Amino acid sequence: MELSRRDLILKHIVEHFIKTALPVGSQTLIQNYELSFSSATIRNEMLALETAGLLEKTHTSSGRIPSSKGYQYYVDHLRNKSVDERIKQQLQVILSQKAQSVTEIIQKSSEILSNMTKLASVVLGPNAQQEKLMSIQVTPLENNSATVVFITDSGYVENKTFVLPKNIEKEALADCMNLINKRLKGTPVSELSAKMEAIKPILEDFIAEHDVVYQAFIQAFLNFAGERLKLYGKDSLFNQPEFAHDGDKLRKILTLLESPKLLHHFSKSSGNLEVNIGDQDQNQDLSIVSSKLRMPGEKESRIALVGPTRMDYDRALSALEYVTEMLEKYFEKLSDKSKVEGKRK
Repeated sequence: MELSRRDLILKHIVEHFIKTALPVGSQTLIQNYELSFSSATIRNEMLALETAGLLEKTHTSSGRIPSSKGYQYYVDHLRNKSVDERIKQQLQVILSQKAQSVTEIIQKSSEILSNMTKLASVVLGPNAQQEKLMSIQVTPLENNSATVVFITDSGYVENKTFVLPKNIEKEALADCMNLINKRLKGTPVSELSAKMEAIKPILEDFIAEHDVVYQAFIQAFLNFAGERLKLYGKDSLFNQPEFAHDGDKLRKILTLLESPKLLHHFSKSSGNLEVNIGDQDQNQDLSIVSSKLRMPGEKESRIALVGPTRMDYDRALSALEYVTEMLEKYFEKLSDKSKVEGKRK
């Protein structure tokens, strides 16, 4: 379908900014895209796009950059939906290899996504959205240490050993554990960190050295999240202009990628394909595109690409859609093959 003049100008601005990270002016569009419109006409259209909230004007240039709304419009109406042939070839090589586990296939596929899009890729393991904490048990050890054991309704167990202050009272620790069990039992794993933060002030009433206990549990929750979130290619973010020259911003991004907050974000996702541009819940400089992945055994996972709001959405979404579609077809064939072999036996 032929684009209107305004949509064509917006498409070129978005794609040029994605490529260069530089504000786009009318002369840039004329010189790079051989537009037949006059400079005045293009400026009028850019002003209209800015008024509509699809473009933003920077303070350092007369050029414009896409807004979050502009990126979303591009994703919904203007992207080409083209898959890089190299992704197809590399994925085919992986799927043609024999004697691989499902985990290995997903890992290699995620690495391809990261390498080809220059974004970080994240995989949310199956059942992470439904898995809930059932109990927390603490066993005092010698030398003022203790081991805390977390058990979920799926039977998953995580333990963490930590040092106790010398003057801590066992009765106070027991009261503290009873409170935590009461407040956290039945909580989805993705929400544990947030709930633990909420009850932190209450712990002060039970144990003076509550911060030691609190920090030990938070670390254990991080381990929980680490088992369910696999991150690939985070180094790809180092070369993004938005992060490469801003150490503080990069550190915040990397901290987010390794925190339970990201797990909580994915646990709320439900659609087959979701796009979060400049997500205020996570970081306004960050965008996350994710896709549902149906796995063997009726399990569901999610694969995502994480990068700057200036990410190449066409490339990222097209690659993500293609990879998840091919993986699902591959897993379906595996399932059918297993059923046939089962009947033969």
